[in-house]
Amino acid sequence: MEHLSKNRLIIKLKEVDSTNSYLKNLVHDQNPEEGSMVIAEFQSDGRGQMGNGWDSEAGNNLLLSLLIYPANLLANEQFIISRIASLAVKNCLDQFVDDIRIKWPNDIYWKDKKIAGMLIENDVQGKYIQNSVIGIGININQQSFPAELPNPISLWQITGIDNDIDNISDIFVREFFLLYREFQNGMTTQIEDEYMLDLYRINDYYWFKDEGGSFRARIKEVMPSGHLVLKTMEDGDLRQYAFKEVSFIDSEE
Repeated sequence: MEHLSKNRLIIKLKEVDSTNSYLKNLVHDQNPEEGSMVIAEFQSDGRGQMGNGWDSEAGNNLLLSLLIYPANLLANEQFIISRIASLAVKNCLDQFVDDIRIKWPNDIYWKDKKIAGMLIENDVQGKYIQNSVIGIGININQQSFPAELPNPISLWQITGIDNDIDNISDIFVREFFLLYREFQNGMTTQIEDEYMLDLYRINDYYWFKDEGGSFRARIKEVMPSGHLVLKTMEDGDLRQYAFKEVSFIDSEE
């Protein structure tokens, strides 16, 4: 945190369509300092990965977007940003509850329920990442969720305690930049190893489903591109997937 510019923007809003969209417009218009952030109490058009929505009760959760300029990061190795952001959320929530895991690629789970998600949007120029806008949503004090959502949970539902959202924001930012400085100092392998250790369902064979049907496999690797490599239980084949090409399931379908 001590390395962040004192001129970075910290913008707090009552309501916005999307903190990512707001910050991306700022980048286009003003080129703000690294570490600049947009925080909102409510998003009218919150977004998750691959066009998924993000439902959040006004004033009860952490909704923020953070800007970085990762120098000399190749576009085909951009998943390191996702690892850093995922680990930062996990390390933040570890200070409040146990059993926090990262569900590939970057959902954050408590046991089998989703407590946080993110949307990372990278601006690519040639072979390199020009800037990255990292949108984070963490369920903090929300006490109930719409029935149609599959498996959400909040920190309040786990602990029964109201938490200071600004405090959790500060903890997340501190954890993020500790990891980001490690990356800048060439410690990519350590970050990759930590991410693998903290993955949801990492240590055994589980059911997955792809376009060919269901199968049992274990996680073998997550590549620098973010592709998931699974080793099948039946024949030991290695299968590689991009996001949305494979999903976790609880049993054979």
